[in-house]
Amino acid sequence: MKLVLCQLYPEHLSIYADRGNVIVLTRRCEWRGIECELRALRVGEELDPEEADLYLIGGGQDRDQELIAPDLQRHRSSLHRAVELGAAVLAVCGGYQLAGHRYLGHTGAEIPGIGLLDLETLAGERRMIGNILCEAEIDGEHRSIVGFENHAGRTILAPGQAHLARVVSGNGNDGVSGLEGARTGRVVGSYVHGPLLPKNPWLADWLIAQALERRYGPIELEPIDDRLELRAAELASHLARG
Repeated sequence: MKLVLCQLYPEHLSIYADRGNVIVLTRRCEWRGIECELRALRVGEELDPEEADLYLIGGGQDRDQELIAPDLQRHRSSLHRAVELGAAVLAVCGGYQLAGHRYLGHTGAEIPGIGLLDLETLAGERRMIGNILCEAEIDGEHRSIVGFENHAGRTILAPGQAHLARVVSGNGNDGVSGLEGARTGRVVGSYVHGPLLPKNPWLADWLIAQALERRYGPIELEPIDDRLELRAAELASHLARG
């Protein structure tokens, strides 16, 4: 089997160790004998919605989001089509904001999003920084999500938009709702980074399985010895609880 992984604007949207998410996905594929082809989409290049099985949209400062936003808008319909064809998407921090309808920055400037998730983000005065622990339910299974958050944006989910997880300790989407991230089908958005997938290998495997299903139908991945990863998650959970 083969998985094509596309990272959007790696020079601009990769400031919160998003490269770590790429490494985790490629390694967990390789350990199972699954070929993982990594591609990058850069400003000015074209996106074929039939090529990639999994898209990563990483974090970036406001100025970087403003810089790539016009180019990202060129791919709006292609990314929606890719999702319709079965591709999975992981959008983290700034990428999570751009996956919604819009982001209103501190200056009042509006950065348009691509609307893969039904939400919008407003810049807040206080940055929400620290370890975070959440509880998620995906496909009937209850799982913990641990990591780090560092954002000033307050993300508001539209009525009917499903959240990814509920906050146990930390801030999440806005510091008040108790919700973290958003999910629609195979599209996942989250403020958790540091990066996200090394401490949450179950989520990496879920994304891999979702991406492979596009070409091969339902997939049951071979188990991997995750003792080190689970120990890291345990320590991160302890830190988040204070």
